[in-house]
Amino acid sequence: MPLLTEPAGQSPAIDGPDVPVVVFKNVRLAFDDKVILRDVSFELLSGHTKIFLGASGSGKSTILKLIVGLLKPDAGEIYVNGERTDRMNELQLMKVRHNLGMVFQEGALFDSLTVAENVGYKLYEESDLPLGDVRKRVEEVLGFIAMGQFIDRMPSELSGGQRRRVAIARAMAAKPQILLYDEATTGLDPITADTVDDEIIKLRDLENVSSIVVTHQMRDAFRVATHEAVRDGDSVRIVPAAKEKCEEAEFIMLKEGLIAFEGNAGELRAAVSADPYLKAFLS
Repeated sequence: MPLLTEPAGQSPAIDGPDVPVVVFKNVRLAFDDKVILRDVSFELLSGHTKIFLGASGSGKSTILKLIVGLLKPDAGEIYVNGERTDRMNELQLMKVRHNLGMVFQEGALFDSLTVAENVGYKLYEESDLPLGDVRKRVEEVLGFIAMGQFIDRMPSELSGGQRRRVAIARAMAAKPQILLYDEATTGLDPITADTVDDEIIKLRDLENVSSIVVTHQMRDAFRVATHEAVRDGDSVRIVPAAKEKCEEAEFIMLKEGLIAFEGNAGELRAAVSADPYLKAFLS
């Protein structure tokens, strides 16, 4: 997929369905003499998924921090929803972050707040919505992830998988266009991890949320990449994805600050036999 070629500083176009919502152009970042990203370029299209893989310290989570503006690159350009963000100050970044949601490895819920208060936190703090409207939105997103019955529970009353799903509900409450998942299934058993993966799939396919997934859990990565959510009457089923749908989810393998591989699940499987690094990582 070719990268955009607009002159430096010019925002990529954001009209239409198949347009990039995140763009990295020749991004470089180092901490003192330790190079994290050397020359990273990629783009995420609206409603699509990028899955970042790589060894610990390869820069996967750093990508997410650069997207939300918690880190600034040493060189290169970053665009989010058509706006160049690497030159923005904190006040400007707040507007961009309104269209971003992030799910952390541990869920990062506030233990002293109920599930409803956790999910609605951003709306309570950053919007002027009436309290009744916030509660209605909280009920809506918890219903979407089948957690409505836990709305008035405390986080301590939830299982690990339930806490991650509540974290997803909190991230989606403000209706962001882009969701970022940082090791969202790490530490969960396979069955519980599937429930979290299914929420990622549902949000992408039913809500047209663009997704960036950072993980080292290959089972989860392939589930997200090769399954889709379909409506079946009043219910939703997760089924194996059609070929065209599978191609909308791409893997990016980072190695020593560079992109060692980029392609869909089928292309990744085909490349394994010819690339010792990929083979060692996927085995």
